[in-house]
Amino acid sequence: MRLPRDVSGRDLAHRLSKCGYRIDHQTGSHIRMSLDDPPQHHITIPAHEDLRVGTLNAILRAVAERLGVERDELIRRLF
Repeated sequence: MRLPRDVSGRDLAHRLSKCGYRIDHQTGSHIRMSLDDPPQHHITIPAHEDLRVGTLNAILRAVAERLGVERDELIRRLF
């Protein structure tokens, strides 16, 4: 499935909150999100206007692996 091209870091953080992630803290232009279910999982998202496709892909791949779903399924859930 094709990745969206106009996703901001804040928008992605909001969408990931629907999957159980919560904003842990923000330092500068980076948002750290955590999933508290054991084992814990932390992901850092740049709070930029439009995320680069490679950055978005890496974040979604890591989240999909942690949640135990395919990346395409996660994209369908989020977008």
